[in-house]
Amino acid sequence: MRKTLLLFAVLAMASCKKEETKKEPLYPTSTEEIVQTPEELGAEIFKGKGNCVACHQLDKKVVGPSIQEIAKIYKDKNANMVTFLKGEGEPIVDPSQYEVMKANFAITKAMSDEELSALEAYVYSSLK
Repeated sequence: MRKTLLLFAVLAMASCKKEETKKEPLYPTSTEEIVQTPEELGAEIFKGKGNCVACHQLDKKVVGPSIQEIAKIYKDKNANMVTFLKGEGEPIVDPSQYEVMKANFAITKAMSDEELSALEAYVYSSLK
């Protein structure tokens, strides 16, 4: 019985132990703010949640056209890539692959305008 009471006492004291919590400062301690450029965000989306890299490579056609080809055609035609990614535009780069791309509109339609613009910025950055 004493052992049981001693065990409960130790457990009670251990559970009452004050845990240290790391408190965030009220104000930033650094004047340097990390800012992601649209191209960086676009690259992150292209390779990550957008999964664009599964069909598009920088300089060669895989399933879909290369991002350099996409950028060149959209620039030459002064077309709106964001409109296309929203599923509201006509295919101008490779219409024969449009049905394959339509399956991905579920992903791109769920993206914000900022994310779509970042994807566009990333694609255009391939021309530099």
